Amino acid sequence: MMSHENSLRENVAAMVVAVVVVLAASALCPPQAWAQVPPRFYWKTLSGVNAIPVIVNSISGNTNPFDPAHIVTPGATIDATVVLGGYAHTFTLFDRSAMAAVLLEMGRIEGTVTTDSQSVTQSARGFGDPMMELDVNLIGPSAQKDLVAPLRYEPGFSLDVIVDLTVPIGEYDSSRSLNLGQNRWSGRLGAPIIWQLGPWVPGRRTTLELLPAVWFFGTNNDFVGKTLKTDPIFQVDAHLTRDLTDRFWTSLDGAWYTGGQASIDGVEGEKLDNLAVGLTLGYQLNDSLGLTIGYKSTINDSAPGDLQMDGFMISLVSGWHPIIEGVRRLKGGE
Repeated sequence: MMSHENSLRENVAAMVVAVVVVLAASALCPPQAWAQVPPRFYWKTLSGVNAIPVIVNSISGNTNPFDPAHIVTPGATIDATVVLGGYAHTFTLFDRSAMAAVLLEMGRIEGTVTTDSQSVTQSARGFGDPMMELDVNLIGPSAQKDLVAPLRYEPGFSLDVIVDLTVPIGEYDSSRSLNLGQNRWSGRLGAPIIWQLGPWVPGRRTTLELLPAVWFFGTNNDFVGKTLKTDPIFQVDAHLTRDLTDRFWTSLDGAWYTGGQASIDGVEGEKLDNLAVGLTLGYQLNDSLGLTIGYKSTINDSAPGDLQMDGFMISLVSGWHPIIEGVRRLKGGE
């Protein structure tokens, strides 16, 4: 009996934390449209799970990676280090799995623009705009409310709805075009889809995951003394994920962005129409700590007005659940 309980505890703890790791890892759905939602992010786990990530992104290109609108500046060379920390919590809403998350970004950005043989350099550091997300499952398995439920979980075909909101309280200087805060509201509506391929056995799990979403942007009435408006951006993220071992998995990633035409005092820029590809590796270090590493780059970016970005990400995520921690304490007292 004791052996059975220990086995149950270990299996549940491993499954819960494995999902927590991808729940908050790889940028935990950061407020940049560039920062693709990580693979396996929308897998479901036990209600009441908590997660705290520490994520570092190194990104370079011709647009501000702190700005989800990604207004292209032809000829610019922009480098940024984005450090993210946040909190995510799973719960049950009307018998469906749900998750709420908040993310705070900080870091540094530096850019150089060359026009008419003259170079202008700007830099900034500090805090960006925080983001909040609510995710509710609409189609798929019922919410997991007890320790046995994660052992029975199989996504099959799963459909969620997500709502994101970015709050414009980050550091902003209206005399600069390059900032960490954006001085305007932005948000996203999306419909994450998970399609299970083959058997749901640790070490053999395979999924095809899609996230069609639309970003919306408010107006910045003080963009270097001008008015900045941006049309909505339509974005599709795609992941083909596969277990390599019980603890190690990988994903081939892709993304498409279209729309997002910006205008400054009525002068319109170009629309986005870009593709990006990437690779993600995930590893569960122990029952409460996971590591994720990823790389992503645009591919149809040869023209000066095309979005040109590439980025490297590494994250450590700690996850826990009160029930699992209670079982551990009981076992420690044996």
